[in-house]
Amino acid sequence: MKNIIQNINKAFDHRIRLGIMSVLMVNESADFTTLKELLGVTDGNLASHTKALETENYIMIEKQFIGKKPNTSYRVTTDGRKAFTAHIEALEKLISKT
Repeated sequence: MKNIIQNINKAFDHRIRLGIMSVLMVNESADFTTLKELLGVTDGNLASHTKALETENYIMIEKQFIGKKPNTSYRVTTDGRKAFTAHIEALEKLISKT
């Protein structure tokens, strides 16, 4: 049981980070507004959690202008995909052991 818990990634402990990664794992990318609406979070909450995931190199943040409006989009990185997959597998093993 101890080995299973060690594979649970602390970066995904928070429900907002778990939600961000879940959305990005099944979509090529998502913009700030889409993530905010899907997850029901504030601008500040989303910004702080995406920054934490970017710091871990789990997501990539791309900022650009569309017309005169700023647009921020997010993509999962290869490292992020591997880490999140391992995290979900660890949770599944933990659930099946209890």
